This record gives sequence, C-alpha cells and structure tokens, in this order.
Amino acid sequence: MTPLEGMKVALLVTDGFEQSELVEPRRVLREAGAKSMIVSPRKTEVQGWIHFDKGDRFKVDVSLDAANPDDFDALVLPGGVANPDQLRIQPAAIEFVRGFVEAGKPIAAICHGPWTLIDAGGVRGRSMTSWPSLKQDLLNAGAKWVDREVVVDDGLVSSRKPNDLPAFTRKMVEVFAAGRNGKAPTRPRGRAPEHAGPLH
Repeated sequence: MTPLEGMKVALLVTDGFEQSELVEPRRVLREAGAKSMIVSPRKTEVQGWIHFDKGDRFKVDVSLDAANPDDFDALVLPGGVANPDQLRIQPAAIEFVRGFVEAGKPIAAICHGPWTLIDAGGVRGRSMTSWPSLKQDLLNAGAKWVDREVVVDDGLVSSRKPNDLPAFTRKMVEVFAAGRNGKAPTRPRGRAPEHAGPLH
C-alpha cells in the first residue's frame, strides 16, 4: 500500500501561484496514493507563474465557496507572491485554512504560502521557515522563524523556496502519512521541532 493511499489533500491557490510549488507536490502526492484537488476562489481555472513570467493554467477541482475542510485530510499552501497575498484578504480562504488549523490536520506551506496561515491563526508558537521576506511577518505573528530548507513542527511542514521542493515533498508525505484521519503528529513536550537540511 502506498503511504497516502485513500487520503484526500487540498491545494489552495488562486492566480499567481508559483507553478512548481503546485505541480511538484501534486505529483508526489499522486505517486504516494493521495487524491489531490485544487481548491480556488477562481471558478474554472487558475493561472500559474514561473518566477516573473506567466506559466500554465490549471483546472480548478473544487470552488472555494463549495469546499469544506472536513472533506480533506491535509492541506498544501503553495507560494508565489500574488497568490497568498490575494487569498489572505478573502474571508472564505482564511476560514478554509482555519478549519485545518483548528482540526489539527497536517499542513504543508512553502515560500509565501505561510501568509494565509498567519491570518488563519496557525503560526503562533510554531517553528517554521518561509521565503525570507516573510520572516518579520511570521515573527510578529508569534512564530519562531529559522532558515532551513524544511522545518517540521507538530504536523506543520514549511520550506523556503522552489529549490527546497525535494526536502519539502519528502517531509510532506511523512507528516501527512502520520496525520491520517485528521490526527496530526504531536511533538512531545520538551523536544525541539525537527529540522532537516543545512543552515544557509
């Protein structure tokens, strides 16, 4: 049996997401046996970006206004500057993310993806990383920011940039597998959060 067999994972994006940060996690999720679904406030398609240039368009599987966190086992938050910046001002997007936070379901966020987690109340007291420009935002929201390719803290996986995708997707599968049935792995008291990869 593949490690994520039978799991259903939401990838929350709108126009302007970094394309590799959706495509690569989605490929890895599929290979691990999970069903991944693009959730978006856009009704039919979303526009990806490759750094500063427009990339491909992707079919939306579930419109945000019809999406329910209870229908999913885990959440992926890709980055790209425009994508989370638009999502974080949409109450429905924040409520969707908050549903995963409050249920203790595993979440993987990369690059600028943690912006929506800030507004959903999901970063306070958590050790995590992100694109460097989010460092102060995360610190201000009560997170503990570290500069590593991937950080795992109590069911939350975070990475900094597309170059970190191999480490990010590997830990994503491990954490999602441990968080089956909405039970996020709990870090024992007194144990430091897990870091992987060298400091940069």
